[in-house]
Amino acid sequence: MKFNTGVLSREIFSINFSAFEFQQLMISKFKGIFFTASRQKSPNSPSNLPPLPYLKPFSTSQILGTKMESEAPAPTLLLLAGKSNEEKDVAKILQDNNTLQLHKNGEQVEVVLHSQVQTPFKDDEFRVEEYFYSLSTTRFGRLLIYSPKLSSTHDVISQNNSDLPVGSVCVADVQLKGRGRTSNVWLSPKGCLLFSFSIQMEDGRMVPHLQYVVCLAMTEAIKAICVEKGTPHLDVRIKWPNDLYLGGLKVGGILSTSVYRSKKFYISAGVGLNVGNEKPTTCLNAVLKRVNPLSRELKREDIIAAFFNKFESFYDVFLEQGGPSCYMPMPKHDVACGFQALEELYYTTWLHSGQRVIVQDRSDDQDQLVENVVTIQGLTSSGYLLAITDDGQMCELHPDGNSFDFFKGLIKRKLS
Repeated sequence: MKFNTGVLSREIFSINFSAFEFQQLMISKFKGIFFTASRQKSPNSPSNLPPLPYLKPFSTSQILGTKMESEAPAPTLLLLAGKSNEEKDVAKILQDNNTLQLHKNGEQVEVVLHSQVQTPFKDDEFRVEEYFYSLSTTRFGRLLIYSPKLSSTHDVISQNNSDLPVGSVCVADVQLKGRGRTSNVWLSPKGCLLFSFSIQMEDGRMVPHLQYVVCLAMTEAIKAICVEKGTPHLDVRIKWPNDLYLGGLKVGGILSTSVYRSKKFYISAGVGLNVGNEKPTTCLNAVLKRVNPLSRELKREDIIAAFFNKFESFYDVFLEQGGPSCYMPMPKHDVACGFQALEELYYTTWLHSGQRVIVQDRSDDQDQLVENVVTIQGLTSSGYLLAITDDGQMCELHPDGNSFDFFKGLIKRKLS
């Protein structure tokens, strides 16, 4: 049984390329060999480790493939890394047991441990050591799955969720089939921060609000990084339900999906954020440069580490507040238990308090839809928009499921 707990789009990351143009771009970016490992000891490796097995180098033609060759496409490269020895041991078990798979995508995977990589990372590739250095969590983000080029980070997590520790994260430099609302597929180029991570929850009533915790953690992480690095403030705001806006332009989005089995919700939460790719709209670093040309650029590694540091603390509050008292009956117009402690901070970050919107409602004879104007007040216990009519009636706003913009085609439902 599958439940869509968030509806995101990472449409902002869409760029149009012909197949040939894209292949030439990728060849220029990924020219040469990605990762190699030999029997030569790495200078950073402990002396008591056994010699590393020979790994076949991945060349550009193997990674991209060509239509002129009949051979099967090269496997997707997944690099596993852990912050501590505990996560490194888990990574080794995942590699030894050939656990990680992308069978639903028809892809083969090649799993490599971070300790087996001797080729230095390029400047535009994700820096694993820098990320772990800034990470201070106890659960989230500590087991990393990294790939230079991947179909979808969300697919890696969702298709392997039950085999991964809670908080495992998949990061990619380039994403070819990013997941979006209504199964849209989007190309996500270099410069984006692209990651998905695993969560498990038992109370299904709290699951719809989890995407709001993710959104809030990201906006607060960006604020914290700007303060830490001494850069101008970036006022990233939340557009309901799961988009991130800066200066009126979309710079990111969240996707949250879940599957229920064995009395648990296995949740895959994905984030896409324009950090260094100015096209097609704008990005964080472009805005920083306009405000102060001498400002330091933000790094993906710092932002994702700050995100998990914030998310873990917010998530703990979310779970603690969602205890036994949440099983008591509550009015529909109260926000869900667990999110109440974060509600005030969330409303200072989103764009909609007091916003007037046009909604659709059935006429008295139920024959046709009529339009009315309501004022947004907040969120309901089910995660939809809480609004009030001009005559004081409380109502819940639902998207019609057809409109590209959530705020077009809103349907009003009366709350008792």
